[in-house]
Amino acid sequence: MMPLGDLELTLVGDGEFRLDGGAMFGVVPRALWQLEKPPDAENRIRMATNCLLVRRGSELLLVDTGIGDKHGRRFEDIYAMDPAAERLPDAIRRAGYALGDVTHVLLSHLHFDHCGWNTRRDGERLVPTFPRARYWLNRGEVEHARAPNERDRASYFPENWEPLFAAGVVELFEEEAEPIPGVRAQKAPGHNADMCIVLLDGGEGAKGVFWADLVPTTAHVPNPWIMGYDLYPLTTLENKKRWLPRAAEGAWLCIFEHDAETPVARLAASRPGRFQAVPVEIAESVSVTS
Repeated sequence: MMPLGDLELTLVGDGEFRLDGGAMFGVVPRALWQLEKPPDAENRIRMATNCLLVRRGSELLLVDTGIGDKHGRRFEDIYAMDPAAERLPDAIRRAGYALGDVTHVLLSHLHFDHCGWNTRRDGERLVPTFPRARYWLNRGEVEHARAPNERDRASYFPENWEPLFAAGVVELFEEEAEPIPGVRAQKAPGHNADMCIVLLDGGEGAKGVFWADLVPTTAHVPNPWIMGYDLYPLTTLENKKRWLPRAAEGAWLCIFEHDAETPVARLAASRPGRFQAVPVEIAESVSVTS
């Protein structure tokens, strides 16, 4: 558990997968990025699925839901998934919660590695995994997910969200949403047109940010280190220049969704306009459950 003012944060994971390192770092040469994220023999780097539980009073909110289990063996082989790894539902239970304790699910966007446990199989049906939760989705992201282009079609699986609409548990929002006090989704496009980061405010200056795919790992903190997957890389650059200085100046707790080695850190200025991630130590009373 990570205390952040009035908020209690718990990191929960859905296992690891691997993606091509070149795609993850875009125009950055392998000679540089491999020093930060060493690739395997197939040029793939470790990718975590760090999701975030936020408790405030009787409310329990989950940010993103990992990859899920509705995939076949070929999918698992492509992404080098470990079938024996702990998955998100068990990670939540290990953190001391039942799936029915989750009251809100807040999605940064609808790519398959961020929303897979929105739904689960119940016999022949797909049903919401979190039976008491309202699911918060950006309206523009839903519209695009339902009609993706050729470049990103492979990232969207309708079974991860359409059953939510059928069950009547969706809350749509535009630029921002605050499902519970102190937890606000803020649109920060670049990776795609409607992706959101999640801003955390526990009061009295205790702030944090869940970067989603704006800054997927600590290696992506330098401004030009931008994924080749991003549809609008220059917009990503603009949003990094907007949000990274705020996070550094405010000593925000930073959650990096895809970092397998350093999921939680704070940012420190290395020189004007440039920042580096400083891992959060156990001394800060942080217990990572991933």
